[in-house]
Amino acid sequence: MNQIRAIIAVVVFLAPIANAAEPAAAIKIDAGKVLNHVTPLMYGSCIEDVNHEIFGGLYAQMIFGESFEEPPAKNSTDGLSGMWDAVQTGEATPRFTWDADRPINSARSQKIELLRGEGTVGVANRGLNRWGLTFREGRTYSGLLYLRQIGYDGAVTVALQSADGKQNYAAERLAPIGADWKRYEFNLKSSGADTNARFAVWIDKPGACWVDQVFLSGTGDELFHNLPIRGDIGRMLQDQGLTVLRYGGCMVNAPGYRWKNMLGNRDRRPQYKGWWYPQSTNGFGIEEFLQFCEAAKFEKVFAINIEESPEDAADMVEYLNGPATSQGGARRAASGHLEPYRVKYIEIGNEETTGNHYLERFKLLYESMHARDPSIQFIIAAWWEPDNPAARRIVQELDGKAALWDVHIGGDDLREGRRTDALFTRMEKLVHDWAPNSKLKACVLEENGGRHDVQRALGHACVLNATQRHGDFVLMDCPANCLQPWKQNDNGWDQGQVFFTSGQVWAMPPFYAQQMATANHLPCRVASEVKCPNDELDVTATRGEDGSTLVMKIVNIGDHPHRASIEIAGLGPVDPHGEMTSLSGKLKDVNLPDSPDRIRSIRSSFEHAGERFDYEFPEYSYTVLKLKRKP
Repeated sequence: MNQIRAIIAVVVFLAPIANAAEPAAAIKIDAGKVLNHVTPLMYGSCIEDVNHEIFGGLYAQMIFGESFEEPPAKNSTDGLSGMWDAVQTGEATPRFTWDADRPINSARSQKIELLRGEGTVGVANRGLNRWGLTFREGRTYSGLLYLRQIGYDGAVTVALQSADGKQNYAAERLAPIGADWKRYEFNLKSSGADTNARFAVWIDKPGACWVDQVFLSGTGDELFHNLPIRGDIGRMLQDQGLTVLRYGGCMVNAPGYRWKNMLGNRDRRPQYKGWWYPQSTNGFGIEEFLQFCEAAKFEKVFAINIEESPEDAADMVEYLNGPATSQGGARRAASGHLEPYRVKYIEIGNEETTGNHYLERFKLLYESMHARDPSIQFIIAAWWEPDNPAARRIVQELDGKAALWDVHIGGDDLREGRRTDALFTRMEKLVHDWAPNSKLKACVLEENGGRHDVQRALGHACVLNATQRHGDFVLMDCPANCLQPWKQNDNGWDQGQVFFTSGQVWAMPPFYAQQMATANHLPCRVASEVKCPNDELDVTATRGEDGSTLVMKIVNIGDHPHRASIEIAGLGPVDPHGEMTSLSGKLKDVNLPDSPDRIRSIRSSFEHAGERFDYEFPEYSYTVLKLKRKP
């Protein structure tokens, strides 16, 4: 796969001081006054929507065979799955049927018939959005599919091909094909490189053959730690500096979303009616998510459906966290994971109605899961509605049971940080008014929006500043969405941080804002004061435990530069050699496949730091200044 590019360019920057206009803004920092602490868990992201973010993204070269779409209205390929294209050569006459007769695992399978004539007939898949699969010369691609036949005594050919089918990069004939479903595995070594290729399946003799559950993936370093997850995407998320990853969203609200359906062979797990899409697979579920987080070294948070039975929820906890000597732990060990997953956080539901039903379901599931593992911390997923009397009951009745309340906020607006600040100021006060001495805290497991441009990057930076100002109360901030396939958004949440095609992965501006904050994390927030025309500078300052390093995170949401006088107290003599990382651009700027580094963070040094100095912050920018005490 493409190597992950270094995303911080190093340059030398000498900020002009002489003959500059008088500063119009002022920033005062008291590094000796610690106000609260900021946990490393603050820097998260959120994976949602199984079909198009997991199967479209983390799975290497996923072929959508597990969930055949209903074909379009009458046309020349009536009866052909909407996710596949017809293959026909020579004089062969094809017939395709989207067939409900004994499918292997879903509602339908694809029936392929060669009625008469010389040649071949079959189906081909070019990946999500038909954007073309990527094959690399000399690389091996492994796959599987299920086949059965009636009246067909030939072989079924699987092949890596150019988009027009004129060139085969690799092919294998599978035979014999029986009357009952059988699983076939294959390995295809590509003889050429192509970023607009297809995977094809065909027959070459008269008769009928059925195809179902098709999967194709890269091998070696094209996978992430040998998991069925794309290596380039996994490494990109690590490069972002994520410390926590949340798996949840509306998908968990679908009635068919149940954890026990996510166990066993991925190609035989039952499908269900999804929240966003008519058919969803269980090929990537809770256990695959945990394995990914384990390999990537992310803290893991996942949500479950509130209608899970208490017995099944308890079994889940034992399966994931129990010792291999327990019944559930033994089942996990038999599936290949001897050690417990050590799950710490489980969210009960997602965006639930704030009322009695949620309260009762939470208590039922909590009691059953807590009895199996008292160490798990549970997260409330009801909407935070402070003026709803049910919110008070939830706080009071779940005090001592729930550790966190998941609050979903926006991230698009340039002043979203101010609203976030006010929200958590009020929430913290109400929680302690309603339940004195409560240990309940908050987290943001969905910072939502509909953009992935510079404006969203600045909005996210302001939200991060705000949540860090409440760091003793707000422990996590996870923007959505972690991933987004290029040209794939049909639910209105056009907010991916990492975009991808079958052969490329690149970062959007919000990715870099997150990375800048993570790379400059210090645990102690200190006092800061800012005065600026139109209140256009947002500032948060943190320092290390030993007080020798200070970080200032400054967002300029204005459409013009702001020159500020900066005054530092409580750090001691300041080393004049400072470090700066900055992100800026026009509000609608994004990165594209042919210009993936157009907007990115820039790292530099400057030589005029001190207890007092001036600095100019560009229009629409996020800047991190790192200062140290003189040795």
